[in-house]
Amino acid sequence: MHYELTPPFSEADVRKLRVNDTVTLQSTLYGIRDATQIHMFDRGRRTRFDLRGHAVIHTAPNVARVDKSASNPVGYSPVCVGTTTSDRMERFTRPLMAQYGVRIIIGNGGTAALETTWVTRIEDVDLDDLNPESLWKFSIRDFGPLLVAMDSHGASLYRTVADDARARRAKVLAELGVRDDPR
Repeated sequence: MHYELTPPFSEADVRKLRVNDTVTLQSTLYGIRDATQIHMFDRGRRTRFDLRGHAVIHTAPNVARVDKSASNPVGYSPVCVGTTTSDRMERFTRPLMAQYGVRIIIGNGGTAALETTWVTRIEDVDLDDLNPESLWKFSIRDFGPLLVAMDSHGASLYRTVADDARARRAKVLAELGVRDDPR
């Protein structure tokens, strides 16, 4: 199924999503990265942004400093806003959801050029001393479709792919008469 969501998302909005569904987001998206979360969770810094019911994207965008204007209210223009590997930020997922109320986390997209076209402007920035790993507030339009790879019901496309790869490997090795030694 495909869903179009505009924050703030309710728990029910997110719980209806299942692995392999697609989602298009509207309105607002927050950009967050390693250093941001290290400062928030390991060093006790707080953000002035209310993230409850919102989505975050793992990104440290390339931005250009520009004069402040109606289209660039904080003096930044997006140059390239794309996802980065989420694996190293895994330890922050539960606290980000529990302490800040984040409902959706976007990572590992690999389509930065396309994702940048979905960002209409940088609305605000916090923890800017960490730039480019600041906490970014993006105004977005038609951000997606995004594939749901993990859901609130415990399903994981990553786990399914890994299990399938292990099974295929074992089958090929068996056909070749090679003993599979998991060490």
